[in-house]
Amino acid sequence: MSKEKKVKEKKMKEVEITDEESIEETNETNLEEKITQLEQEVVEFKDKLLRKAAEFENYKRRTENDQLNLLTFAAESFIQKLLPVIDDFERSLGHVEEAQDITAIKQGLKLIYDKLMKVLDEQGVKKIESVGNPFDVDYHEALMQRPDDSVEPHTVLDEMEKGYTYKDKVIRHAKVIVSEEKSSEPKE
Repeated sequence: MSKEKKVKEKKMKEVEITDEESIEETNETNLEEKITQLEQEVVEFKDKLLRKAAEFENYKRRTENDQLNLLTFAAESFIQKLLPVIDDFERSLGHVEEAQDITAIKQGLKLIYDKLMKVLDEQGVKKIESVGNPFDVDYHEALMQRPDDSVEPHTVLDEMEKGYTYKDKVIRHAKVIVSEEKSSEPKE
């Protein structure tokens, strides 16, 4: 090999080494930049995560407070609807002493009763109609049995206390007197 060729090869090796070093330096610089960039992203994501966690906690607290208020003040609208009925009762009681006509008092009480029943009906409270209907353990509580040949056995004869449903749920069973089964044994 000639000297020139050796010198060229040496220079090429030097250039290759320099290129490799610059590539390594570039790679190291890119790697450091990448690491710095990734570290910044991690910090941003941690910050976002903390913010979202705080938002969720605030939402959860607000929801719990709303539910607590809903339970605490659930009857408020119902009570507001009952207040005019109470006002009517108070006005009536104020005039009872002066009243001359008992029929007017009866009519006034009937109007107030009808108003109260309308308020209850609007809220989903209904009376259980019992008298003349067959006894049903889902709606009635039998207080006693009484013989009555004019109706079928196990028919509600009288109602001692009204029963009520709220929407589809029985909130108070009607307390009733029920007809007995006719006995097949002759009386002596």
